[in-house]
Amino acid sequence: MSRVAVLGAGSWGTAFSLVLSDAGNTVSLWGRRAELCDRINATRANADYLPGVLLPESISATPDPAAALRGAEVVVLAVPSQTLRTNLEEWVAHVPRAAVVLSLIKGIELGTTNRMSEVIVAVTGLPEARVAVLSGPNLSHEIAVRQPAAAVIGCVDEDVAAMLQRSCHTPAFRPYTNNDVIGCELGGATKNVIALAVGMAIGLGFGDNATASVITRGLAEIARLGVALGAEASTFSGLAGLGDLVATCSSRLSRNRTFGEKLGQGLTLAEIESSTRQVAEGVASCESIRDLAARHGVEMPIVEHVAALLRGELTPKELVASLISRSAKSERESSRQRSGLLR
Repeated sequence: MSRVAVLGAGSWGTAFSLVLSDAGNTVSLWGRRAELCDRINATRANADYLPGVLLPESISATPDPAAALRGAEVVVLAVPSQTLRTNLEEWVAHVPRAAVVLSLIKGIELGTTNRMSEVIVAVTGLPEARVAVLSGPNLSHEIAVRQPAAAVIGCVDEDVAAMLQRSCHTPAFRPYTNNDVIGCELGGATKNVIALAVGMAIGLGFGDNATASVITRGLAEIARLGVALGAEASTFSGLAGLGDLVATCSSRLSRNRTFGEKLGQGLTLAEIESSTRQVAEGVASCESIRDLAARHGVEMPIVEHVAALLRGELTPKELVASLISRSAKSERESSRQRSGLLR
C-alpha cells in the first residue's frame, strides 16, 4: 500500500482516486475549493463532478497542497493543462524528493508548446525517469462506476512504469506500460481537438460517414505529428492513440465532443464555457498544437481549421466546407509524410 497525493478534485482526478483506492492505496485528494473538500469528507461524494458515486474512507480531501503532498510516494497531477506550470511552481517545495510524478493531463502548454511531462521536469527538476504519464480511453464517469477500462502508463524507466502499473491495477482497470512518452502525450492531447471537429459535425446534423471520416483523418494527423517529434508510429494504433480517439469522439460523456456539438448547434465559445465547470482541453490546447505542428513542418488541416474557428475566423459550416474542398490526394500520401502508420 502506498500513500498517493492526487492534485485536482475534478471528475478525472476523483475517478482516478477511486482506482488508486481500489488498488489498495491511501489517497489524499487536493481540491482548490475548501468547501468542496469539506463536502467530500462529510458526504463521501464529489457531487459537483461525480454525483451519486460513493468515495471510500481511504480517500480524504484537503485544500492544503502541503498536507496533500506530505509523505506521498506517488504524486498524481489532474489539473487543467494551462494551469499546471503555475500550480507546480506553488507546490514544488512540498513535493517529496523521492516521489514519482504521474500526469493525467492531456494538453500542450500555450506559448512553449511543451508537453505536460516537459513542464513537470522543468519546474520540479525531477529526472525524466521519475515522471510518467497516463493516457487511454478513460471517460471519468465510467471509471468511477467501475466499468471495465484500460490505459497506458508512459515512462522512459520501465521499473517506474511497472511500479505505477501495480499501484492502479484493479479488477476493473487494466494499465499497460509503454516507454514512448511522446506518443502517449501527443495522442492524448491532440485527440481532444479532433473530438471538437467530430462534435461540430454531429451538431450540424451530419451522420456516421462524416464522423468516421474525421476520426480516421484525425488519426493520420496525430500520427504525422507524433512521428515528426520522435514518437513510435505503433503507439497511435494502441490505447493512447486509436483507443482514446475513438472513446473521446464517440461518447456523449466526452466533454470535448460535447463542446464541439454545441458549437455546431450555433452556441458561442463564451456561452458554452460559462455553462460548465469543466475544461475542454481541446479548446485550451488547440492553438499550441497548431503551433507545434507548424514548427515541425507537419500538415494538420483538421487542427488548423478548428484553431481558426476558435479564433472566430470560421463558422462550423465554413470549417466543413473548407475541409471538403481541399485538393484531392492519395490516402497513402500520409505515409510519405512520415507517419509510418498507413504503410
